[in-house]
Amino acid sequence: MNSTITYEFPLNERIRVFIRLEQLFQQFNHFLSGTTVADTRAAINTLLDIIMILRRNDLKSEILKELDRHINVLNKIANSEGVDTEKLQQILIQLNQTSKRLYATTGKIGANVMESDLFQSIAQRSSIPGGTCSFDLPEFHFWLEQVESNRLKDLERWCSPFEDIRTAINLILNFIRNSNASTEEVAEAGFFQIALDKSQPYQLIKVSLDKSLPCFAEISGGKHRCSIRFMIPSFDDKRPIQSQDDIPFALTRCLF
Repeated sequence: MNSTITYEFPLNERIRVFIRLEQLFQQFNHFLSGTTVADTRAAINTLLDIIMILRRNDLKSEILKELDRHINVLNKIANSEGVDTEKLQQILIQLNQTSKRLYATTGKIGANVMESDLFQSIAQRSSIPGGTCSFDLPEFHFWLEQVESNRLKDLERWCSPFEDIRTAINLILNFIRNSNASTEEVAEAGFFQIALDKSQPYQLIKVSLDKSLPCFAEISGGKHRCSIRFMIPSFDDKRPIQSQDDIPFALTRCLF
């Protein structure tokens, strides 16, 4: 069991969107493995959130830029001393294959999902709190009462257009998260400030601390400077307060 808890702070909007989508895809998979009607409803609500994010952002071009950039970086270090060539080639193959599939995709990603009359109806009513009750959408109610295998087949068909996006985001975020070694730091009286080198393409800040510590990390700032405050949560509905203790933690400045 992991004894640490990690807090992440994206340093640009692109990575912020990627992490949101990563979390939504994880939630969707969790509910997809469930067997109840409540699980199916939660899976559809999560899929609607994914579609909404993709509608608002031109993610395909952003992801392709990121994949191409990572491919170029890896090709440059391929012959460097100490590099695991076999592992690097495996990563390059994954990146190239995912990039090719995305380049081959035409039109808006996931647009064909909305061609389903049932899914369209669910999407329209979902903006209303409790708007997908049986009396609102009897067709949806009928569908939810079908055997689990039928519901699962439709859910997998509806989510299939997003698989390449999910794979690409997982590859990119994994690459970024493991791009640099962590350093051991101490936040004096619960406060720590980071100055980031402007010449380096930092993407993400990671703060890891022992779960036994009774505080959480609150990170703020931008791409040149960040502040970390270790806050003690309140259990009586009051605002959290900054710890006055010296807090040891691991800090990772993630590149690329």
